[in-house]
Amino acid sequence: MNSAVRMTALVLAGIAVVLIYSSAFVVPQTSQALVFRFGKISRPPITDPGLYWKVPFIETVAEIDRRILDLELPSQEVIASDQKRLVVDAFTRYRVTDPLRFFQSVGNVAGGNIRLTSIVNSTVRTVLAEANFSSVVRTERATLMHRIRDDVNRQAGGLGIEVVDVRLRRADLPEQNSQAVFQRMQTERQREAADIRAQGSQLSQTIRARADRDVTVLRAEATRKADELRGNGEAERNRVLAEAFGADPSFFSFWRSMQAYEASMKSGDTRMVLSPDGEFFRYFGRSTSQPVVNGAKDQQRLEPPKPQ
Repeated sequence: MNSAVRMTALVLAGIAVVLIYSSAFVVPQTSQALVFRFGKISRPPITDPGLYWKVPFIETVAEIDRRILDLELPSQEVIASDQKRLVVDAFTRYRVTDPLRFFQSVGNVAGGNIRLTSIVNSTVRTVLAEANFSSVVRTERATLMHRIRDDVNRQAGGLGIEVVDVRLRRADLPEQNSQAVFQRMQTERQREAADIRAQGSQLSQTIRARADRDVTVLRAEATRKADELRGNGEAERNRVLAEAFGADPSFFSFWRSMQAYEASMKSGDTRMVLSPDGEFFRYFGRSTSQPVVNGAKDQQRLEPPKPQ
């Protein structure tokens, strides 16, 4: 009897544990829950975290993430208003604000990602088709992303979600267009470099021509001054020589003859065939006390006159 009672108690305790385990469920802080009874919602959505109860084996619980979810969108080609093709790579961040509507419309997060992907891609194409290439790439990119986010929120309002942000991670030309643009940019830079080099060469030639002209002028001026100085020196030299010749013609004649001897009789292979009694050698073989200038006539001219 005691064993039967003990067994019964154990069975009842096991059944109670199973019922309690099946009846209790926990909603974490990162989730929100929906309770279904025979496929229909039996109570309002549970959005607060904590321990809750349900009818075991009759009611089921579906948890839906309440955190901000990321959705990576596939790259797509978009034609801008200026007929330029762009490869756009975007991503979206959203959260579930109405779990009941979200469950009824898409079922789960995977289904929501599929629906939201089509909405965002369509909106991106529509918005970017109204903007030009420069606006998408540089000037109005932030404004366009905000506009895409607002349009997606309006379209996805019936899904029970709120789009927090839509970002255009990349908006570039297709690969073949990019290569053409890079080639055109390279050609343009080469043309600019050639123009700069040509301007530099022209300026260099101008500077060189000016420098050459200045050098020519300076050299001509220096040559003129040198010729003037040389001419003045020659004139002064001739004046001095003329004065010396006028003061003592015999000495001047002797000095000029010595210079002629020095210039003509240099060391080396100098050979001269002259008559020894010629005019050139008039100072050879005579005493220095009796200079001869231009032969005997000069000697008679140099002798002092006899007193009368």
